[in-house]
Amino acid sequence: MSLDVLLVEDNPGDARLVQQAFGTINRAVQLHVAADGNEAMAFLKQDRSHPHAPRPALILLDLTLPKMNGHEVLAYIKHDDDLKTIPTVILTGSHTDADIERAYQLGANCYISKPGQPDDMHRIVNRINDFWLTKVKLPLTVAN
Repeated sequence: MSLDVLLVEDNPGDARLVQQAFGTINRAVQLHVAADGNEAMAFLKQDRSHPHAPRPALILLDLTLPKMNGHEVLAYIKHDDDLKTIPTVILTGSHTDADIERAYQLGANCYISKPGQPDDMHRIVNRINDFWLTKVKLPLTVAN
């Protein structure tokens, strides 16, 4: 059984680190990457550019994105009846109190600041996997 995870990340280096980490931590994870907020929305809505996109079991969302920022994507996800049950983890470089507060007000399930070192990113992805994809019980509509 595969677990679909949507990573919304505009930094190719960070996306590669997350992909490599999941590749060694949990081979069942099928990581899908959206490079901006608009692409994330197209994936989640299964629009014509992503007509067969799977419903992700988990969304990892950066806040500083081009076109449509992470707060806007989060607001859409958490106000959409079909998407709001998907756990959405903020994984971002922002450490500001205002971004943290706003993310939780919009319904983020947790907020993690990106680490500065590649090895630290591997450890964070390991913890995300351990908690969100191993220990947490997800709604059936998410797991399918």
